[in-house]
Amino acid sequence: MIKLLRVDHRLLHGQVVVSWFKNVGANTILVANDIVASDELRKSAIRLAKPEDAKLVMKSIDDSIEAINSGITDKYQMLIVVESVADAEKLIRNTQDKIVSLNLGGTKPREGTKNYSKTINLTDLEADLLTGLQQDGVDVYIQQVPNELKQKFEK
Repeated sequence: MIKLLRVDHRLLHGQVVVSWFKNVGANTILVANDIVASDELRKSAIRLAKPEDAKLVMKSIDDSIEAINSGITDKYQMLIVVESVADAEKLIRNTQDKIVSLNLGGTKPREGTKNYSKTINLTDLEADLLTGLQQDGVDVYIQQVPNELKQKFEK
């Protein structure tokens, strides 16, 4: 069962581990990222950030989609972290309606982005992807930590 899908350019860090992991009742963290999946140095760094009581899996986006669709992940209470809106959109669109909400936690400022909150900076294309998800019934919201109020994403 997918407890939370979060976009955070930092992937796994203290805020995710301490706040979200425990708050959503997860027992497994899936870091879905193509670069991390093939980079042993980044994998080692991410392993250092995981809680002791958490199972940690690092897979490419395509391998994550395959695992979710196969049912092999159904026995876990998963928190999924992706680095980008595009990765989140691909996961949602390709996992047979298993993901119904998207938490926007952090996207760094880049050339061509607009600021939507203190931690969310999006290109027009990313904002369009999120709007498309909303139109298809996905709850897209901005919330850095669980004790903050949810802010519905609005383009």
